[in-house]
Amino acid sequence: MGVVAAPELRPGMALRLEGEIYKVVTADYHAGGGKMPGVTHAKLRNLATGAIWERRFRPDERLEEVELERQTMQFLYTDGEASTFMNPVTFEQVEIANERLGPVARYLQPEMTLPVEFSAGQPLGVVFPPVVEMRVTDTPPPVHSPGSDNVWKEATLENRVTIQVPPFIAPGEVIRVEVQTGTYLERAKTEKKK
Repeated sequence: MGVVAAPELRPGMALRLEGEIYKVVTADYHAGGGKMPGVTHAKLRNLATGAIWERRFRPDERLEEVELERQTMQFLYTDGEASTFMNPVTFEQVEIANERLGPVARYLQPEMTLPVEFSAGQPLGVVFPPVVEMRVTDTPPPVHSPGSDNVWKEATLENRVTIQVPPFIAPGEVIRVEVQTGTYLERAKTEKKK
């Protein structure tokens, strides 16, 4: 454990605030002007509850950084309330509440391997890529008419999540999605193996 100054906050860091462990989702430092000091705007996720807390820190604030242990584990299944992961070496299984995982719980795929973070032997969450590639399973036929570029349509992905996509996307295409927001980014460059 160490101490970090507020302007040094970076996404992915873990902090202990008021006895709880938080993960930094976003952190932006804004320099002050004149006699006004700068400020760091941070969005934090409570690793015990999954709740988001937006907070401002003064530049002179010192925060306790927490080192989390990481183990690469395989996602097995979810039962709606919790997701189960297994250590592929020891076969030990751990459960993490889906509300604690936040939006990433919707994008977990069977046999996916990813780092699970632990503190004091307790699983807290997973390190998930910010962007995933998902196949579109259902959407209205593609539209290629002039002037329809700003009209988006609904699409259902292979994980049954519904998002908005541009009109030219067809069923079966693989697209890139931002996990935290569920936002369409672009078509995937390479076709994903089924």
